[in-house]
Amino acid sequence: MSFRFTVCQRSRLVRRVVIVTVMAMKWFLVPACAEEARAVPTPKEIVVTIDNFSFNPPEVTITPGTTVTWENRDDIPHTVVETGKSFRSHALDTGDRFSFTFAGAGDFAYFCSLHPHMTGIVKVQPPPGGAAAASMGGGHAVP
Repeated sequence: MSFRFTVCQRSRLVRRVVIVTVMAMKWFLVPACAEEARAVPTPKEIVVTIDNFSFNPPEVTITPGTTVTWENRDDIPHTVVETGKSFRSHALDTGDRFSFTFAGAGDFAYFCSLHPHMTGIVKVQPPPGGAAAASMGGGHAVP
């Protein structure tokens, strides 16, 4: 038994094999790539409000690369000062905001320098499996 194909038949056969191969690759590879892309955490923003002489929430837990924004909703000025001096805001009037992006892991206690009884803490924890890559401390203020 011998299979003999014309040039046209061979061309159609090759085209079908290529299409089936591409579809199979799409079926198996694209979902794996999509899952891998979803596994990478994207930086995000957390808002801490200042109201009635308190930070709300008083404690936040984030991953490196997250920006924390403090927004003064009180009717008097407040500041946000980290106890280790890694960040410090100017006096925030009503409606003013101050942002800081945390680059590395660590606990960052802060307070209002005008009202020292006002305190809070940002806990920066490395993402699961990323402990080796995270460094202690650091970050930058966001204009």
